[in-house]
Amino acid sequence: MTAARPRIQAVDLASSNDPYPEYARLRERGAVVRGEFGQSLAVRHGAVSALLRDARLSSHFPPDFIRLTLGEGPAAGFPAGIVLTQDPPEHTELRRFLGRAFFVAAVRAMTAEVQALIDDLLVPALDTGRMDLVTGLAVPLPVTVVCRLIGIPDADRDAVLPRVMDLAKVFDAANLTLDERGEVDAAVTWLRDYVSALLLDGRSGLAAMYAGDPSARRADSARIVDSLLFLFHAGFETTMGLVSNGCAALLDHPDELTRLRAEPGLVSTAVDEFLRYDSPIQNAIRVCREPIVQDGHKIRAGRSVMLLLGAANRDPAAFENPDRLDIGRSPNAHLGFGGGLHRCLGTALARLMGELVFTTLATRFRDIGREHGARRRRHGSLRSFEYLPLVLRPA
Repeated sequence: MTAARPRIQAVDLASSNDPYPEYARLRERGAVVRGEFGQSLAVRHGAVSALLRDARLSSHFPPDFIRLTLGEGPAAGFPAGIVLTQDPPEHTELRRFLGRAFFVAAVRAMTAEVQALIDDLLVPALDTGRMDLVTGLAVPLPVTVVCRLIGIPDADRDAVLPRVMDLAKVFDAANLTLDERGEVDAAVTWLRDYVSALLLDGRSGLAAMYAGDPSARRADSARIVDSLLFLFHAGFETTMGLVSNGCAALLDHPDELTRLRAEPGLVSTAVDEFLRYDSPIQNAIRVCREPIVQDGHKIRAGRSVMLLLGAANRDPAAFENPDRLDIGRSPNAHLGFGGGLHRCLGTALARLMGELVFTTLATRFRDIGREHGARRRRHGSLRSFEYLPLVLRPA
């Protein structure tokens, strides 16, 4: 008798309190299993890692697929031209241009500035003993830093942020309501106008970055604008999830928080472990350009493949005791930043902010507790908190 196909609703997994038991059940079925509507689901670490790097899988989806989920408004054109959905050679040029903002040296040069921002953001918590980690730190910190890295004035940050949060819904298009589609269309229109104006303003840092790259100036201007919008989104999204998910993991494992206080030098491996244990990016989708056989599973040309990074990061074949948080875990071949050509652009930035945030929280407060009311953000592929209230006692 043939086993029933799994009915996977990505939003239910990524935004649920605990998707990992379901991931474990999927891994028991095989490295790659059949999902709904002919989609393949890669769930084991070896298969996900291999497929992330397989050139036969494309990130460029047909326009009809995008219109089906986003409608006919301005947002429908946004995913088509951004670096995330491009294959070489278009992807290569766009990524090189956008990567200039996130050069490791440029990011590391901001260490003192990022630490000062963290200190300022924690002042209310030091005074009151309470804070919502998301609105108090996990969102404003990376948003401010990314604004400065790519040349968006601090004065515009409060106007830009809500539109970028609406823009993130593009990557959860299958679950959008009609009202939310309208919000996304409005956000894309506003942000395109805003970024286009900045590129024309010779005084802006964004214009200087653009002017300094001849290949970018030769590229289609609409594609550059949309990719810059995506860059802003990518620059803070992973960090927001890393900080909120990592803090929640430490609260659930107080012995590891105590360990971090005693051994602050573990913060780098701790960041990697947070990315593995509860990945901010839970899945990535590709389309098969030619037939592939992966671990005995046949994937037809033209079919989509969902790469479940969250499932791969808890695979016992790749990690000892994968459901245990171990801030000293080494080696740690997690896929929290994805892999291959589309490895997260904001990797260095997320690492820097994560290391500084968790060192500061561990050393500045002698006690950190969770208040009632924590709420996961609803999103089909991005896992973080919408609200994470804390009680803190200064050291």
